[in-house]
This record gives sequence, structure tokens and C-alpha cells, in this order.
Amino acid sequence: MVAPISAHRKAGNLPADVTSYIGQRRLVSEARRLISAARLLTFTGPGGIGKSRLSLRVATEVRRAFSDGVWIVELADLTDEELVGRTVATTLGLRDQSDEPPIDVLLDYLADKQTLLVLDNCEHLLDGAAILARKLLSGAPQLRIIATSRQPLCVEGEHVLQVPPLTTPAPDADCSPASLAHYEAVALFAERAKAASAAFAITAENGPQVALLCRRLAGIPLAIELAAVRVRSLPLEQIVSRLNDRFAAGTSRATPPRQRTLRAAIDWSFDLCAPAEQTMWARMSVFAGGFELEDAEQVCAGDGIGSDEVFDLVAGLVDKSILLREGHRYLQLEPIHAYGAELLKRSGHETELRTRHQDWYRRLAARADDGWLGPDQIEWLARLQRDKGNIRAALTFCLEESGRPGTALGFVSSLWNYWIFIFGSYTEGRDYLDRALALDTEPSTERAKALWVDAWFALRRGEIDAAADLLAESRLIAERLQDTDALAVTTHFRGLIAFFRGEVPDAVTLLEEARDRYRAEDSTAGRWMALCHLVMATSTMGDYEEADAYGAQCMEMCETHSAYLSRSNALWAMGYGRWLRGDQQRAAAFLVDGLRAMRTTGDAWGVAECLEVLAWIAVADGRYERGARLLGAAQAAWRSIGASIPGMRFLVASHDRYEAVLRERLGAGRFAEALRAGGESGLEEAAAFALDEATTPDPAAAGQGMKQPLTRREMEIAELVAKGLRNKDIASTLVIAQRTAEGHVERILQKLGFTSRVQIARWVAERTAADPDHRGG
Repeated sequence: MVAPISAHRKAGNLPADVTSYIGQRRLVSEARRLISAARLLTFTGPGGIGKSRLSLRVATEVRRAFSDGVWIVELADLTDEELVGRTVATTLGLRDQSDEPPIDVLLDYLADKQTLLVLDNCEHLLDGAAILARKLLSGAPQLRIIATSRQPLCVEGEHVLQVPPLTTPAPDADCSPASLAHYEAVALFAERAKAASAAFAITAENGPQVALLCRRLAGIPLAIELAAVRVRSLPLEQIVSRLNDRFAAGTSRATPPRQRTLRAAIDWSFDLCAPAEQTMWARMSVFAGGFELEDAEQVCAGDGIGSDEVFDLVAGLVDKSILLREGHRYLQLEPIHAYGAELLKRSGHETELRTRHQDWYRRLAARADDGWLGPDQIEWLARLQRDKGNIRAALTFCLEESGRPGTALGFVSSLWNYWIFIFGSYTEGRDYLDRALALDTEPSTERAKALWVDAWFALRRGEIDAAADLLAESRLIAERLQDTDALAVTTHFRGLIAFFRGEVPDAVTLLEEARDRYRAEDSTAGRWMALCHLVMATSTMGDYEEADAYGAQCMEMCETHSAYLSRSNALWAMGYGRWLRGDQQRAAAFLVDGLRAMRTTGDAWGVAECLEVLAWIAVADGRYERGARLLGAAQAAWRSIGASIPGMRFLVASHDRYEAVLRERLGAGRFAEALRAGGESGLEEAAAFALDEATTPDPAAAGQGMKQPLTRREMEIAELVAKGLRNKDIASTLVIAQRTAEGHVERILQKLGFTSRVQIARWVAERTAADPDHRGG
């Protein structure tokens, strides 16, 4: 789901426990004591020992001590040290569009924050994680960091806790059920075995076998969980016997004992898989950060595995605890993933699978680009966010190993509308573009697009001259190849450059030409964007009748295509245009409507723009305290995305004028205090303040920014959800597959910014009360 802004900036991102936490209470207590005094606490130990689960437990227990949130930053899927800081910034909701190093952006944000960061799985990025921790701790005095790693970070002041295995019975221990219950490893095995087979229980008869198994697995949680799931299909005696056979086969004696134990447990689980499951295990390791069933069908099928077999194979691996299922997504624990990657490398098919993986996510990005102005905007945004690990892995392979660097040009360019939402950074997109452009210098339609996308990134950061140079090269290639698509876009962006430079009549001429070119190319999304910018340019010229006409066309296109995100941007443009003509009331109405939609989709850029102009309106109305608070919130919002008012040149003069009025009316002290209060409120609280709401938003209000954010089918399903029907019942009622019904419900939640079916039911009830005859459409 696309996270609302509140999820990024207020409470942190601690997940709910999906299973109970067993064992190591003494270690948890010691960790709590240390983190209250130490700035950096690192949990070390071999894979599968439970470092990540322990860090989550400790973070959960101490979260009330951190008023600015506890943030889990997952690093396992990264391969580039330079992405560590950027990943942390993105997790915190800081959308960097500046040239500042990510660590500077983080320091600016965390300097006065009482925050706990959990850096999970640092071992393969030790230098990057250590440098980040050292700099952040030195510049943010209230920050605490918990790291998990197979070895310490070796940073000054670091406290290291070696995570021990769970306690196990000694060979001569009493094996009665009551006595065994005191051992952590036995308690874990019993709970997981009970989950796998409801009939399982520790008895006087099987107690010695359970004790032997836990002792043989050295109290390693992951190894115990892999064994426990087998009670579904094997008697306990056979589980112990087969595991002993695997240990007898042995692994290298140079490997530390606990790693040998875990390796043997994973080897044993692998041997118990059917041959096709073994092949699927290896192939799935190509994914970074999880995958969905469709991804596995596209990437892993073939060469002996039919696409219609993938679901059963995936389900089998879930049953064996090789895969974890979270909603529609499948995940692998790091040791399981690493084991599969080793298998894939040995198979000789690694390059082939990584090429399939690259091609699939490249096609996915292209489909998202084609569907930008349409009803699936939010769905695509959510999908690409979930797959950012896979996208990064595919792009890196394109550039470094595929032998087809030109493929990366089209790949990274097709994500141009999504970079700031997915990765929180145009800078990262530009890095990929620059590398791809340097590797493939031949004139091509892909290069022409990559250049104008690079120019767009530069424009969003206020780098007008750099954007003009990139557009000039793109235009030359487009003219040479008669690439009419690129010629339309370069004309459009030349119009934007003219607007930014204050050459408004030229801007209008170029934007109208671009609109006509888009129409000729049947580019609906391009025509919409040109119209949106024409609203701003014609309003600036004082041609309000034209501006209204363009605005009406914009809104009509959004309604026709159910483009929820685009509608909020059109509302901003129309609100800005109304403000220019002095129609403060209508301007505020447009901006408030846009703001309400933007905050549900996490559009921090749009929120910043709306807060900025709403601040001006408040000042013009004589509400100076309110105006200063909104201005402070807007400034904080601009900083959160690495932008600033000076970069938005067409806003600078008005910003400076109203800031001067506030200083004069409030005085330096009161102005500074109100500005500070606005800047510290957080985007969600600031948005609620601007909307005259309570701090906690009413979730039923989400999704009401447009006449109907749902398609007719989605509205039909929403109404069935409101009646209390489960997905299975919905599927039966509508004669569709249950998976199809599940997908519709997930999309409804995404579009409305909700997290539960109860919220859908409430939303339907309120719409019905307001308009009893209303139906989706």
C-alpha cells in the first residue's frame, strides 16, 4: 500500500509481531539497559541465530522512549555501500531531490530528533553502515542505533552483544513435558510444531526425541523452525533420524560449529524437497526483497517448470517454511536466500535467471509508465514501491553484467514519474541515468528519452541551465531520428524552462505547441501534463479565461481516466492560478481538496506546494500566526524532499513578500516561534492543521477527493465488503476467482488509503448516506 504521510513521519515503522517471541528474556533485559545508555548497540552472531527477531523485540519494548519513532531499515537486499544512507533516508520518508549527500540530509533531519534506528543485516555492507552510524551519532545527540550483523561495526562507543543460541536440555536432563517446557529451544519447537500440526504435543514418550533434536540443532532458531514444520509429514523419530544422516554427511570442518549446524539443517530441508521444489528454491534467489506469484511465474517458469506449476511449488515451499507469506508477497530469510543463491550459481543458470529477472521488471516498469494517467496510478505506485529491491537489482545487472547497458536507458527512464515516490530520490535516478548514458552513447530513441528524463529531474531541483543543455541534446537526437514522441516532450520542457525563467509568453506558446504534438501522438498523459502547466502559465499572464478552460480540461481528463494522483496535482495548479487572480476563497478550496488527496498517497512534494500557498492565503486574510505556522511546515516539507523555494523560482517572489509581512506583523520573536512550531509539527500534523482537522486524520475522509476513486467493479466489491462478506464469499457471489477478489480488495485499500475492511465499510456507509442512489462507475 502507498503509505500515507503520517506513516512516514510520526510513529515509525515497527511491524506487528506475527508469531510470539520465545526465549532470551535475560538478553532482552540487558539490551534494554544498554540502549538506554549506549548510543550504538550491535547484536552479532551467525545466520539464523535470531538477531533480527531480537532487535525487533527490543525495539518494540523501548519504543515509548523515542518520541520521534523507531525505524527498521532493512539492508539485506542492498549490494551497493553508497545506497545505505539513501535507504535510511527513504525509510524515514526523506525524499531527497538535492545534490546533498544523503547523510547530510539525514543529519539535518535527525539533529534534534529522539529516534531509534534499527539497521538490520549489516554484515555485507560493514564499511557503509559503520560510516553512516559514526556520522549520524556524532551529529544527532538524541539518536540511538541498534545494528544486527555477523560481526561488529567497529565504531567508537559501540556495545556488542553476542546473541547466544536458545537453551537446550543436557543429555542427562529430565525429559518430562513439565521439565522440557523450561528450555527455550523446546518451547520454540513445540509452538512451531503445533502450528504445523494441531495434534502435536510433547509427551513423556516423545520428550527424549524432542530434547535430542533441539540439542542436535544447537538451539539455533531457524534450524529448529525448519525441523518443526516437518511434523506435518513425518513422525518425530524419522525427523531426528534423517537429520542425523545429514549431519553424518558433514560439511567442512573449517566451518564454525553453529554454522555447520545451520547448514546441515538447511541441507536436510533441501533434500526433503521434491526436485522441482529444489529447482524453484534456487531460482527464487534471484529476487531481492521478496516477490509475488506473478513475478515467480514470469521469472522462474521454463526449462522443466511450467507456469501452471509455479503456484503449487511456491505453496509447497511455504508449507516447508522455506518461504514466508505476507499477504500476496513471498519472502525468504537471509540464510535461506543465500543458500538458494549458492545453488543457482552452481547450476550454471544464474545469468539466464538474472536476465529473465531484469527483463520482467523492465517490462513491469514500462507498463507502469504507459498506465500513468489512469485508474491504476496508486496500484502501480504501490507495486513498484514493494519491488524497489528487485528494480535496483535489475538495473544494476543491466549496467554491470548483462552486456546490454542500453537496456538500462529505457528501464530507468520508464520510471520517471515514480522515482520520488519509490526511492524518495531523483538523485538516485540521475545516478543510474548518468551511468547508462555514459555506457551507451549512440543516438537512439532510448537515449533521447533518457536525456529528457534527466532534464526533468534537473528542472525539479531548479537546475535550469543543466536542464536546457540536456534538452538540447535530446532534441537533436529526436530530430535526427524523427522521434515525434521525444520532440513533443522536449517542446513541453522548453516551455517549462521559459516559465521558470519568467519568459511567460514564450512558455505559453511552447506549451500549446507541446499540447498539440501530444494530441497528434495520442499521448493522453503528455497532453494532461501540458494542460496542467498551461493553467499556471496563462494564470501568470493574467489570461484567466484560458486558464479556467485549461483547468476544466485537466479535471475532465482526470475524471474520465479515474486518475486520482493526477487530479490532486491539477487541483494545486488551479489553486495557484486562483490565488494569482486574487480569488483567495476558491484558491483555498482547490488547495484543500488537493492536499486531502496528496497526504493519503504520500505525495510530499504536492503537500509542500499546497502548504506554501495556503500560508500566503492565511497572511492575506490577516491570520498571521496561522500563516507563519503553515510557512514553517512548508519549509520543513521542502527540506524533507531535498528541495527549497529558491529552486522553485516562480514561487520565490511571493514567498519572500509574505515572509516579510509576517516578520513585520508578528515581530522577529513571534515569527520565529510560529515558524519553528510549524516546522516541528510533521507533515501529517501540518496537513491536519491546514485542513482544520484534529491531528489524527479521519480515515473515512480518505478517497473522497474525487467524485469516484473506484471503478464500477471495485465499488461493487466495496459494497459487498461493507455487508461483511469475506473474499471467498465475494468470489462466489460475483463468480470470480478468490485470488481476483483478494486483488480487488487490496486495490480498494490502496486507492482509499485504508488499512482495514472496517474502514471500507464505513466509507461506503457515508457515501450511501450522502447519496443513496449513488453507484460506482
